[in-house]
Amino acid sequence: MTDITAVADGYLRALATLDPEAAEAAGRTPQWRLADLSPDGFDARAELARATATAVAAATVTVPAERALAGALADRLASEVALHEAGFTTRLLAPLATPVHLARQVFDNLPRTTVDDWAVVAEHLHRLPTTLDQYAATLRRSAGRGQLVARRQVLTVADQCAAWVDADFFGDLVAGHRSEPLAGRLAEGARRATAATAKFATFLRTDLAPPPPRSTAWAATSTRSPPAPSSAPPSTWTSCTRTAGRNCPAPPPNCGRRRPTGHPDVAAARTALDADPDGRVPVGPALEEWLTRRTALTTDLLDGTHFDIPAATRRVVCRISPTTSGVMYYTPPDARLTRPAGIWWSVPPGESTVPVWRHVGTLCHEGLPGHHLQHAITLTTADLHPWQRTLCQVHGYAEGWAHYAERLADELGLYAGPAERLGMLDGQMWRAARVVIDLGLHLDLPIPAGNGFTDASRWSHPMAVDLLTRVAGLDAATARFEVDRYLGWPAQALAFKVGARLWQQTRQDAERRAGAAFDRKRFHHTALALGPMGLDPLRDRLAETFRPAADSLDRK
Repeated sequence: MTDITAVADGYLRALATLDPEAAEAAGRTPQWRLADLSPDGFDARAELARATATAVAAATVTVPAERALAGALADRLASEVALHEAGFTTRLLAPLATPVHLARQVFDNLPRTTVDDWAVVAEHLHRLPTTLDQYAATLRRSAGRGQLVARRQVLTVADQCAAWVDADFFGDLVAGHRSEPLAGRLAEGARRATAATAKFATFLRTDLAPPPPRSTAWAATSTRSPPAPSSAPPSTWTSCTRTAGRNCPAPPPNCGRRRPTGHPDVAAARTALDADPDGRVPVGPALEEWLTRRTALTTDLLDGTHFDIPAATRRVVCRISPTTSGVMYYTPPDARLTRPAGIWWSVPPGESTVPVWRHVGTLCHEGLPGHHLQHAITLTTADLHPWQRTLCQVHGYAEGWAHYAERLADELGLYAGPAERLGMLDGQMWRAARVVIDLGLHLDLPIPAGNGFTDASRWSHPMAVDLLTRVAGLDAATARFEVDRYLGWPAQALAFKVGARLWQQTRQDAERRAGAAFDRKRFHHTALALGPMGLDPLRDRLAETFRPAADSLDRK
């Protein structure tokens, strides 16, 4: 028998030889920040997960913290093996956060200050062609096994790669460094990285088979608390209706009377707000400055009052992403907190200014009190194992928290006026509508009559895009990107809503039990300090943690 901490230590040491993020979590500096995307690399990680799962099942567990580690580790290892065996991991080509995108994002996070920093950038530029060739080989093997990628996903990612080439992302990356002897190697590396990206885009367009797979593995592994598909659609339509029925607390300028977010008056309000030049910020340095200023203001408002934000995590770098998907995303600090967190905004193509009132809710989702707060507390909780702090990722937990944080931000007064609150409500409508779209498209479900949003009876890509633009106020480019994302990542959108509901329900349970003694600040910090885990074990741990002492004695 081996104790669970020793098993986790051994797993992290072994994984550190296969994965750069694991190497950072283990306190090492990896040679490459680019992961091994070859078929052998995926197989080695899956085999390690199987062997470690066996060791976890046989390990001894004696205290609550060890139970949490054992439960989280067993859950994630089972998910990793299930996704590998289903072929999901080795054929992942969605428009966001796939191995292709993560390889490009490596260059966003590489330091570029000292000569040594630039030398590392140069080595990674020269390494990227190998990484992309590795993933092409993995995709070919998956296709040969009948694990195919839908044509729409293949072409979408190919177009994204082509956009990076057209924008000369790698050339711009090194353009600021002109001093020898590195300038020549950097320029050559940028040329090779650009050519390799173009080659990968051509491979996607010409070599991958088009028939779409049917996969249900992601639904369980993203939450480990899967709903019954037969019961989900009615409740999700109800969620859309309930969200659309919420009013703004007061009408925005030129809004007319207060109306539900799905009412034509709200569409008119959106149009009026978008047309107001005072509410728009130019894309570029001005938008980065707005992001930075708003993030710093939110940090100051929350820290010490509603949360205790660890000092080492207060700094967040805000940047405009070179991609044009129209989404905002977050990158956490490294394991040793030497690199700050980042909030990235990829503005839709053709946009020269942005109506920022629409995006404050998303900023709260990605930054504070959303993803950044969760990572800040997790990374600085010494009682958690390094694997828990850095590598344990459960979408239902993390995205659920960030989605819950959008409404929490309203409760904490972070939206400056009714326009920003309307933007948050549109975001809530978007989250609800995409669950309906995700389930409808993947399960080929009929659209119930009298749903209040559409007269269509069957789902299609254009119909889903139209729903997002009409009822959630998304621009057409972002709506198309979002629907492509749902098609390439089954049930990932579901994790947001399921996870948020759990966070809300467990908080309500804790409030009911504690009554007037309920401490919101303590609840949030204690809950996040438990670390990431599947939703079922999270529900149990939260109930156990916030159970009154008398209740605990009764149960014993």
